[in-house]
Amino acid sequence: MDLTQHIRDVPDFPTSGILFRDITPLLHHPSAFRFAVDQMAERFADASLDAIVGIEARGFLFASPLAYNLGIPLVPARKQGKLPYKTNSVSYELEYGTDSIEVHVDAIHPGQQVLIVDDLIATGGTLAATVELIERIGGRVEGVGVVVELSDLKGRDHLNGYSVESLLTY
Repeated sequence: MDLTQHIRDVPDFPTSGILFRDITPLLHHPSAFRFAVDQMAERFADASLDAIVGIEARGFLFASPLAYNLGIPLVPARKQGKLPYKTNSVSYELEYGTDSIEVHVDAIHPGQQVLIVDDLIATGGTLAATVELIERIGGRVEGVGVVVELSDLKGRDHLNGYSVESLLTY
């Protein structure tokens, strides 16, 4: 299946000059959504995984059915202040400031092997921060899975040494 047929290009969003790759048409097409999740499951079928970390918010959309499919726990990685229990966090730089990503303190145990999932990799900042967070608390990042990779932004460069699987590359 050609998943590019289910990605909508939205010019000038969120600001002028940006071409946004919108995954919502893929979500609206059940067979395309199923195909995307199945493709990600196939790519990590041989990995020995203890948990999947889904990054807020669109990463949750793919991490959840993937965790269900593989029969392993789902760990939400959220922006600061969104999780109700004690958290571990890491801050990272953005073009216009800083942000933080958090997981619950009891979500990942030392030595657990983790797959990190998001909808898209652009500059790689959020994914790199999530890798740092998981490793800081003792987890082992076995791979990173995304639906869309914007290769001209070189986000993969921030994830050297990790298996990065993208279903589509622009």
